[in-house]
Amino acid sequence: MSLNSALSWEQRKLGEIGSASMCRRIFKEQTSETGDIPFYKIGTFGAEPDAFISRELFEEYKSKYPYPKKGDILISASGSIGRTVEFAGNNEYFQDSNIVWLSHDERLSNSFLKCFYSVVKWAGIEGSTIKRLYNDNILNTVICMPSVPEQEHIGLFFENLDNLITLHQRKRLSSIQT
Repeated sequence: MSLNSALSWEQRKLGEIGSASMCRRIFKEQTSETGDIPFYKIGTFGAEPDAFISRELFEEYKSKYPYPKKGDILISASGSIGRTVEFAGNNEYFQDSNIVWLSHDERLSNSFLKCFYSVVKWAGIEGSTIKRLYNDNILNTVICMPSVPEQEHIGLFFENLDNLITLHQRKRLSSIQT
């Protein structure tokens, strides 16, 4: 990357590029311990679900209310703030306000956004005792963005690096166990 390229990175608030989105609220009585569609709460986000919703409710809510697109980066907004999961496009549902995503246009690559989330200092919560990431905190956070092709290269680089690290950790773990 040239110096001119680095200088041409655009600085924007996330709220200028998109909006914070979340699934429609699901009430406890609408869930069960078994069922058709996994329902992820903040405690099961990125792990195994312990609750499910009916296919009928899922289809209704998915068609009427915000729902992530494949590749969107879901982020935890309470508890372990900033934990991310890339939405794979599976039939699953997520707890409102605790698991959110940035609905954005083509100016921002999800792979770059995922990298950004791993290093971001959220606006308005530094030094605070707040254990919650509110939509305003997300939308007022500044991001510096290169061109979309550069964003995709950066995202791919870090994804490959993460995969390499994971591979080496597995090899190390298997050599320790044998």
